[in-house]
Amino acid sequence: MLLKDALNSAISALTAAQAGSPRLNAETLLMFTLGCDRAHLFAHPERALTPQEKINYQEAIAQRAIGIPTQYITGHQEFWGMDLIVSPAVLIPRPETEHVVETVLTLSLGASPRIIDVGTGSGCIALALAKELPLAKIHATDISPAALEIARANAARHRLDARIQFHRTDLLLGFETGTFDLIVSNPPYVGESEEDQVQLEVRKYEPRNAVFAGPTGLEVVERLIPQAHAVLKPGGWLVMEMSGTIAEAIKHRLAGWSELRVINDLQGIPRVAVAARAL
Repeated sequence: MLLKDALNSAISALTAAQAGSPRLNAETLLMFTLGCDRAHLFAHPERALTPQEKINYQEAIAQRAIGIPTQYITGHQEFWGMDLIVSPAVLIPRPETEHVVETVLTLSLGASPRIIDVGTGSGCIALALAKELPLAKIHATDISPAALEIARANAARHRLDARIQFHRTDLLLGFETGTFDLIVSNPPYVGESEEDQVQLEVRKYEPRNAVFAGPTGLEVVERLIPQAHAVLKPGGWLVMEMSGTIAEAIKHRLAGWSELRVINDLQGIPRVAVAARAL
């Protein structure tokens, strides 16, 4: 089978399966199968796939057609210019989460801030901050041993493992009061009542406890905010990702904090809450 024929066949299969972005996914999975870049696909449409390449590609397309995210098939996702390992043990990093990193970089944190990423998952936020803030002392927590294994692997791949200390714990349990200059988190914030509005492949394949917080979507945040208040230094910052559904509820729960503001994503949806612990 020629490369161009394999690609066209895959696009047709993904289109029939109503998979999102069929051409992009077909190209990504072919690049993964062949270990090449997109320029190679365009430059060598007449290249013949080996029998094993054909089998591997068809298997990858079949997985995508039933809804398995492309990132879990390839084991990779880009975030903040870094290629990260991902698996079904961690939430796939989204472009929207880069707004969290952007928000942190606008804050006055001092020369060598102490930062903790709560619910680190793949480690994407912690790694991005380690990359951008070379003097920061960074910690990251997750309740999942499997997630922490992925996060540590990503830190090692990007030579940031000496910069980040990983901890297995529930949110901020075990940390001393007044310890950190910044707490950052992309916590679970989707309510189980909203489940029908979440993409099927997210509901089916991504870790449920990284997506759904409980019946209302506020269950994790309601525990995180008081813990953050205790663990932050006076004047320290809390930056959290959220959805528009719970934006007003989060603002209400942060009413006693200072410099509270909400930042919208590129679609105008409230995406990041930022507040400082009062002095």
